[in-house]
Amino acid sequence: MSAETKARDAMARWGKSLFDRGLTGGSSGNLSVAVEDGLLITPTNSCLGFLDPARIAKLDSEGRLLGGDPPSKEVFLHRAFYETRAGVGAVVHLHSTYATALSCLAGVDPDDCLPPLTPYVAMRVGRVKLLDYVRPGDPAMGEMIRALNGACSAVLLANHGPVVSARDLDGAVYAMEEFEETAKLAVILRGAPTRLLTEAQIAELGQVFKGMR
Repeated sequence: MSAETKARDAMARWGKSLFDRGLTGGSSGNLSVAVEDGLLITPTNSCLGFLDPARIAKLDSEGRLLGGDPPSKEVFLHRAFYETRAGVGAVVHLHSTYATALSCLAGVDPDDCLPPLTPYVAMRVGRVKLLDYVRPGDPAMGEMIRALNGACSAVLLANHGPVVSARDLDGAVYAMEEFEETAKLAVILRGAPTRLLTEAQIAELGQVFKGMR
């Protein structure tokens, strides 16, 4: 089995898992994986719970469609991560409930919108930038991510949802799951006195668990 075939099968398997667990619904959300000669990305208006591996879109390095169905309209944000963050092999974007709720709240720190409540979010996700709202599919989404120059492995799109990048699809999904669980904690704890990890504790985690992102 070729590496591309394995990647297609993994995208369908993880898509169904995310859909079955209620982390994405309807035709929302999109996944992408870098392959040797381009990029695989879920088709536009497709349901992650019912992906056909053979119909997943394949793009070349310039974003031209090589095969499969037309790509997600949010391909711009995926390509921006691959182009600016070294070592990225997969990107996951969902409209999961608590992360999306966090993206709608006023008063969230735009430079660090996912609070470091647990060591796991620091290890797998890191500091998350809240990006200004633009309509879904607007190429400006990609430009905002490019403007970060690879500084963040994850972002939160205002009034929209989370985007996470990682070295491979497994890692991107695990990070997205941690993002959603931490957003749930943040919403539950909102307004309550909260103890966050210190900068020193976060730095220690970065040294000990280097490379998790």
